[in-house]
Amino acid sequence: MSDRHADGNRFTHVGMCVSDLERSIAFYRDVLGFTEVARRLNITDAGSANLLDFPEMDVELVYLERDEIRIELLWYRVPDAQVADGRRPMNLVGLTHLAFRVGDLDDLVRRIEAGGGTVLPATTATFEQGNRGVMTLDPDGIRVELIERPDA
Repeated sequence: MSDRHADGNRFTHVGMCVSDLERSIAFYRDVLGFTEVARRLNITDAGSANLLDFPEMDVELVYLERDEIRIELLWYRVPDAQVADGRRPMNLVGLTHLAFRVGDLDDLVRRIEAGGGTVLPATTATFEQGNRGVMTLDPDGIRVELIERPDA
């Protein structure tokens, strides 16, 4: 991906609030193959609090990257992270999931479960082209879609 565009704009990352930073780093690094790409930051300044719409804030964050896509994991000390009841519906407007093409679906499903994630077996699908897929959850319930393509 090029960092330069005629308009000067570029995509930088997707931010995800997590309830346990170390657990989430381990999941995305050890299970899904992300790499920590920048030093961890502790953000408490008024400008950042204003940008993120809090009167005051203490958040630790880390950037992870895979396949030139960067995610930002944010762990809030102040205000406390809010955990929703139940799974977020896929038809709720907003970001819905992360998606991965995988080489061995069964192996990754086992690793997700061992790494603190959850597999949603009722979402298992086999498509006309022979692809298989399933929806899983990271340790905080964020959906992670897995699609295995036999010809990939």
